Amino acid sequence: MRDTLQTLWRAIRPSTFAISAVPVAVGTAWGAHAGRSCHPSLLATAVACALCLHAGANLLASLDAGPHPGVENARRLAGWGALLLLAGGALGGTLALSRGPLALGFVAACLLLTLSYALPPPSARGLGEAAVALGSALPVAFAAWLQSGRIGLDTLLAALVIACWAAAILLCTEMPGLRADAEAGRHTLAVQLGPQQAPSLYLALQATAAAALLALGWLADLPAWATLPPVATMLVALAAAPLMMRDRPSQLSALRLTIAIHLGGGLLLVLAALA
Repeated sequence: MRDTLQTLWRAIRPSTFAISAVPVAVGTAWGAHAGRSCHPSLLATAVACALCLHAGANLLASLDAGPHPGVENARRLAGWGALLLLAGGALGGTLALSRGPLALGFVAACLLLTLSYALPPPSARGLGEAAVALGSALPVAFAAWLQSGRIGLDTLLAALVIACWAAAILLCTEMPGLRADAEAGRHTLAVQLGPQQAPSLYLALQATAAAALLALGWLADLPAWATLPPVATMLVALAAAPLMMRDRPSQLSALRLTIAIHLGGGLLLVLAALA
């Protein structure tokens, strides 16, 4: 039993949960900015919903990663993944009770995007980055709508920033496993681009996020310090990109820097909305 729980815990990969929590936090902050109020219960339910969907997706995605010692078979792992996805759907149902049926539409869209990434064919054909980007942008819009009942241009710009950062994380995550993915027939976007071209896409994503941050600062008339995050994130991205072409330790360093951009930048987006 202990081995099973440990294997499930590893497959769920809780260290990646911030990728789902940050979009909800950012969307909530900008929704509160627009609506001039915050509903903590809606925030807590939305975070729990996002984490259930994320954990379920990680379990289903792990089915394509090889054997899992301590788990009797892949069916059990898939069962736990399905259960978590259902829990996320149920939490979406509770949001619908307080905010109306449109909440279920948002959750259903998030679920479809989650499945499109978790199941092998789309992610193996180079569509994983697009699914992750959309799957990160939608919770920003959803969380903002939960708080304010509207989705403004400022929210859409914040969603674009988060989407680019999330796609950049996935691109970095794929780099250390390029050879293994290619040999297994998983034609991820990193495999298709190769180690020389993938950093160019990475920088394009980061530059798009920085431009959207600057546009958001102008649109929302943010304080002067809000111009610093785009500069800071691009400097970190310029340091991370060359590392993607080197050995595995360097690639892991690039991933850590990219996660730092996502977490630190997300926090600054929240602070900017509340300023």
